[in-house]
Amino acid sequence: MDYKKIFERFEDQNTFIKTTKKPLVNGSQKAALNRKGNILFNSGDIEGAKRVFLTTGYSDGLSRIGDAYKAQNRYMDALTMYRIAPDPNKFEAMLMQVSAVIQKLIHEEGDPSNE
Repeated sequence: MDYKKIFERFEDQNTFIKTTKKPLVNGSQKAALNRKGNILFNSGDIEGAKRVFLTTGYSDGLSRIGDAYKAQNRYMDALTMYRIAPDPNKFEAMLMQVSAVIQKLIHEEGDPSNE
């Protein structure tokens, strides 16, 4: 099975494929990449920084990406970044907010007085 062909159709959707293999990056390479990611983040290139932080597994950087997504009202993306980071406090808080919104939508959908 040609996995590359299968995933080519998703290239324009700004997604990534999670694998179980960690890249072989030594400590000094990781530090250099994290510095580059911080530069990208501070210059406003959130997606570039995200790619770097996902590669290195830099949890603080991933959490800051989540904060940036939250500020852009990209709540599901923020939730994903907090989960990957992992940042359990921010993840739980965001999960509670998303749950409340979903519960409100379900309640409004089921309320016949809203029609």
